[in-house]
Amino acid sequence: MAFDLGKRRIGLALSDPLGFTAQGIDTFERTNIREDIARLTELLTNNNVSLMLFGNPLHMSGRESRQTEFVKIFAERLAQASGVPYDLWDERLTSVEAERILRQGGIGERRDRKGLVDKLSAVILLNSYLSSLA
Repeated sequence: MAFDLGKRRIGLALSDPLGFTAQGIDTFERTNIREDIARLTELLTNNNVSLMLFGNPLHMSGRESRQTEFVKIFAERLAQASGVPYDLWDERLTSVEAERILRQGGIGERRDRKGLVDKLSAVILLNSYLSSLA
């Protein structure tokens, strides 16, 4: 399962059991860290997730950003609570690509794309990871 972690929302994508494709699932609206961890742990269990993939928000130079530390802390807390290991995956330009795809698909208004960008970013992230395994 891939996570595009933001301050307000988390884009989510899940691979098929064989790890060939990624499908976006409902964007997760965040509340507080405890509740987020509890709800996500339940989601991981219900979907038999064996690996969590978090987008690693690097600068274009490849250096870590301030958001990188936030993602690492969140991923570690969720891994401890759920027992599911995690990995970080370069997410540079996934949101830009998601915005482009949605605009090309006729979803022009930013307010209409809000949750869709997060979900599509997670799908792009997971597809990139799955392709690297092939």
